[in-house]
Amino acid sequence: MTAGRWSTFSLAEQLGNVGSEVGRAAIRERSGDTAQRDRALERALELLDLTIADSRWQKRLKEICRAREVLCDTFWGKREYHSTPEAMEKYFYHFALLARCGL
Repeated sequence: MTAGRWSTFSLAEQLGNVGSEVGRAAIRERSGDTAQRDRALERALELLDLTIADSRWQKRLKEICRAREVLCDTFWGKREYHSTPEAMEKYFYHFALLARCGL
């Protein structure tokens, strides 16, 4: 995904796409496939970084950066935020629903 094309998506579409990768990571986490989990998480982080770089969301930057931080902590950290893969999947799923509704 290029930054140019990514910038044509709404915030809900961007975060919904991140959520697709988070969902894949959660599935792989449950099955114990850490290599595939990590690949999905790397793609999710790449997409989140494109979202963070999108100047349209500067007023939402704190929330987006925190979502990135919690995502990393959930899958690779010490779970200081007490989040679970399922909770992260649910968080991003709501953006996919918004995007599907055209909001």
